[in-house]
Amino acid sequence: MECGLSPIVGFRFSLHPMSNEFVSIIKGALQNTDVSNVWMHTDDVSTVIRGKQVHVFNVAKSITLNAAKTGVHVALSGTFSAGCPGDTTADVYLDKGDEVTNKDETNQYVSSQFALYPMNNPNYMDVIYREIEHAKVKGVFNESMHYASGIHGDIHDVFAYYEAAFSRARSEEHKHLVMTLSMSINSPSHGDDLHA
Repeated sequence: MECGLSPIVGFRFSLHPMSNEFVSIIKGALQNTDVSNVWMHTDDVSTVIRGKQVHVFNVAKSITLNAAKTGVHVALSGTFSAGCPGDTTADVYLDKGDEVTNKDETNQYVSSQFALYPMNNPNYMDVIYREIEHAKVKGVFNESMHYASGIHGDIHDVFAYYEAAFSRARSEEHKHLVMTLSMSINSPSHGDDLHA
């Protein structure tokens, strides 16, 4: 990330386990994730985590993976944001180092869709097309679609791509960036051939 950019990144998300035990799955995913490096608040609709980018993405991946490890079909929807004017609530967490605390390397196939919104950038389509090309190079691109791009693969590769794309899509001139994300895990529609 370039010097001068706001270091606070946020992710507001909702987790939807397709199970009558959704409460215990959501609470378990949160409890089994080390969130000491981020500011977090959960209400009756969603959860928000905020802090340094490296920790926000690490915690987001860990919560998702912990929910997925139950084997239940899980859907995740959320919004990453950086550079929002006045975004200072989590500044106390900016003193954290860059060493991540959640290091579970369990493999997990995910299918997802994302959309990038480089705010106030007149060349926003160039940014979006560039990130689609990066996804193809990384082998995580799935398909083009209206209002989003499909990304799939192992959860670690997918989140690594999203974090890199989020970094590349910001600039000193255009600091405010929003990225929406929808993810499906353990869906019967994925098919066994996609889990190889």
